[in-house]
Amino acid sequence: MQAGAEFKYELLWVVLVGLIFALLIQTLAANLGVKTGKHLAELCREEYPRYVTICLWITAELAVICDDIPQVLGTAFAFNILFKIPVWTGVILTVLSTLLFLGVQRFGARKLEFIIAAFMFTMAGCFFGELTYLRPSAREVMKGMFVPSLKGKAAAVNAIALFGSIITPYNLFLHSALVLTRKTPRSVKSINAACRYFLIECSLAFAVAFLINVALVSVAGTVCSANDLSPADANTCSDLTLQSTPLLLRNVLGRSSSVVYAVALLASGQSTTISCTFSGQVIMQGFLDTKMKGWVRNIITRVISIAPSLIASVVSGPTGAANLIILSSMLLSFELPFAIIPLLKFSNSSKKVGPLKESIYTVVLAWTISLAIIIINAYFIVWAYADWLIHNHLQRYANALVSMIFFMLMASYIIAIVYLVFRKDIVVTYISAQERVETGSGGALASLADGDKPPPVREDLVDASM
Repeated sequence: MQAGAEFKYELLWVVLVGLIFALLIQTLAANLGVKTGKHLAELCREEYPRYVTICLWITAELAVICDDIPQVLGTAFAFNILFKIPVWTGVILTVLSTLLFLGVQRFGARKLEFIIAAFMFTMAGCFFGELTYLRPSAREVMKGMFVPSLKGKAAAVNAIALFGSIITPYNLFLHSALVLTRKTPRSVKSINAACRYFLIECSLAFAVAFLINVALVSVAGTVCSANDLSPADANTCSDLTLQSTPLLLRNVLGRSSSVVYAVALLASGQSTTISCTFSGQVIMQGFLDTKMKGWVRNIITRVISIAPSLIASVVSGPTGAANLIILSSMLLSFELPFAIIPLLKFSNSSKKVGPLKESIYTVVLAWTISLAIIIINAYFIVWAYADWLIHNHLQRYANALVSMIFFMLMASYIIAIVYLVFRKDIVVTYISAQERVETGSGGALASLADGDKPPPVREDLVDASM
């Protein structure tokens, strides 16, 4: 919504490219889980040295925390709108609401997901209704969607934040694990059928997500660029936060826009708890080969996430909290290579998936987009630092010290990416048909909770197209 308010439809192409790329890599993550019978974190632990595994685990945990921050602040803003309490108080209340929310899961996760989906589609319906009322220029919307444009540093910041919010690293670990709860026979025919099913499932989900995101950006862009905008509304649009967003729905909902928006925002923020909790369990179990109770893991993550949210809301108020959401989304984008590079390498590794490697076209496309994102991220952070260095008022020795630390971090970041890209796979996890006969393994893939290793793929069923 900030992207729409500040740049109208200019960044819609980021939403389109981001969701297409997210669909591609999330499908690869699901396929990897189906083909290997292990999720991404487990494969990383088996493949990389201990110190690399620990570093990857830390970055994955940071990704979960960064995604938790918007959830915490979103819930706090919802409390602020509904009960007129300060944002920092709402941040503290998120601990209690999260525990209550997790307790409701005991009555059935599917029922809970249905309730959340109902709230989310209510919110989406409001924005679609507003979009119908506003009737933005179809030509301008299509231009913003298919003609890439970035005008200035602020646009680049919002673009990177959009990528970070759409393509979340922790979701790759989660999605590669969720498919293991569905028992898939270990024949090539069954595995290929399962991969097609997950592609269709992901495509439908991302199609809905794309329409909702386009509606959000378009509504914000149309409302905030209107010629008859009052000075008060123009001021709100210039500094749009989750607290002031009900402005965008006044045409459809009138005075009730704040309440409906706040309820939907509360459901949206709390729904993230489910995925973050599951992701934390998967990441910790996979990288460290240990298990921790879900409520313990969730409390630890929530406390860590609340610290920066509480500081930002107390020191800078709603504006600082909104900027923290942008920053956390940007960090997600920078953490993405440490999840996506192992995923792409394992998906095309004979030692990991045997004859079930992805097609060369899929691999080339995924690598091309991934490397483009990595280069853009590195370029942006250097550009942002150079701009800060020119305009700051620190002493020379302070600038020298900060520059030394910055270049050390950048060098470490680049070296880590180069290491992951060019390191050859060593550990073989794929088991041949002959080894299967010798070990006597068979049957279907066990569920994730069972923790059993799956039997190997039946090579005798590999068709000619493989």
